[in-house]
Amino acid sequence: MAVKEYKSVERVFGPLIIVDKVSGVSYNEMVEIKTATGEKRFGQVLDAMKDKAVVQLFEGTSNLDTRDTSVKFRGESMRLDVGVGMLGRVFSGAGRPIDNLGDLVPEDRLDVNGFPINPASREFPKEFIQTGVSAIDGMNTLVRGQKLPIFSAAGLPHNQLAAQIARQATVLKGKSNFAVVFAAIGITAEEARFFRESFEESGSMERIVTFLNLADDPTIERIITPRAALTTAEFLAFKHGMHVLVIMTDMTNYCEALREVSAAREEIPGRRGYPGYMYTDLSMNYERAGRIKGKKGSITQLPILTMPSDDITHPVPDLTGYITEGQIVLSRELHRKGVFPPIDVLPSLSRLMQQGIGADRTRGDHSGVSNQLYSSYAEGRDLRDLVAVVGEEALGEREKSFIEFSDRFEGEFTNQGPKENRTIDDTLSVAWDIMASLSKKDLKRIDPEFVEKFLKKD
Repeated sequence: MAVKEYKSVERVFGPLIIVDKVSGVSYNEMVEIKTATGEKRFGQVLDAMKDKAVVQLFEGTSNLDTRDTSVKFRGESMRLDVGVGMLGRVFSGAGRPIDNLGDLVPEDRLDVNGFPINPASREFPKEFIQTGVSAIDGMNTLVRGQKLPIFSAAGLPHNQLAAQIARQATVLKGKSNFAVVFAAIGITAEEARFFRESFEESGSMERIVTFLNLADDPTIERIITPRAALTTAEFLAFKHGMHVLVIMTDMTNYCEALREVSAAREEIPGRRGYPGYMYTDLSMNYERAGRIKGKKGSITQLPILTMPSDDITHPVPDLTGYITEGQIVLSRELHRKGVFPPIDVLPSLSRLMQQGIGADRTRGDHSGVSNQLYSSYAEGRDLRDLVAVVGEEALGEREKSFIEFSDRFEGEFTNQGPKENRTIDDTLSVAWDIMASLSKKDLKRIDPEFVEKFLKKD
């Protein structure tokens, strides 16, 4: 492609430069900037007008001037070098190796924006992905090809949960073809060190591709990071037939970057200052998950986001919920009780769960057990509120058994160590153990055949 070079920088402000007297420049086009001292920097076109272009630099605009700075428009959008050799490696948010292991030997060079999947060629998401976390596997099952976000809040241990899932996640069939692409967006250096050490100590590093975008990295890189991660996932899934789980944390930082770039472009803001196209932008990332007919591989997404002020109606979780197939909600109340992971199963939902469970995928009693746990835990929580009003002495034995069940559900089923990896059989066994707190006649949502087979009574 033709490379166009200009020395007509009109203005430098913040992370942006405006280049005058340009022609044929397009949105998202990659830009190479050469300073007066010969230093090379890179950027991306944010806005292209008839004879002007607004460019955001990845490395910032310090020490740039309008006289001696030259700008080259490369005629292509950002591309990423990809290859199977990315497994076990650590990259910056823009895809540059940062693990001191040398440059990647690429097999291909792909556009980070990806290519839309033809709806007619999509296969319906199905088949169980085991995360080793009971509150997810047993109650909000993750299905291969699904996009299932985790809604968290400031101060909750979503990073620990993300690392645990990345270490433990697997498919029950074809384990050797399973990989994780982990994208950390806008995190601190301490959090980046935690993720790297967690993967290395567990021995899972060799199957994980890690992208780390730090809080002090350029804003535009935060917008690129999930795209680079998903491009890598598409290559591994659809070129090499791997089943890829993409974990992205924190998507709220991604949306903040969108808002910052939108403000720099002086666009008319939408709800709470976010750009009006944020729904479209998020969907362009989330909809890259799925399965394609005739392809062995699949892409499953587990985006994690923090809800500002614990507000689930905030634009970021609100729009995410419209695009994805459910949500897993972390609870501040459970966190205060010392429960890890503090997953509140009542507002949580996996809309595709029934497609991934059953006798041929997990176990025949899985659906009934899940329904019973939901029903009994909800009743126990309601009775806890009643106790605060009338006192425990006013309750009968049946009501007390449900309160005991809800306590055991939080303390034994939901609660597990950050390094505890439960199989689906382990999860269901714990469920049957705590259901022993209830009378057999209260187990109305499970097939009596399974009650007789699995219920343990003293």
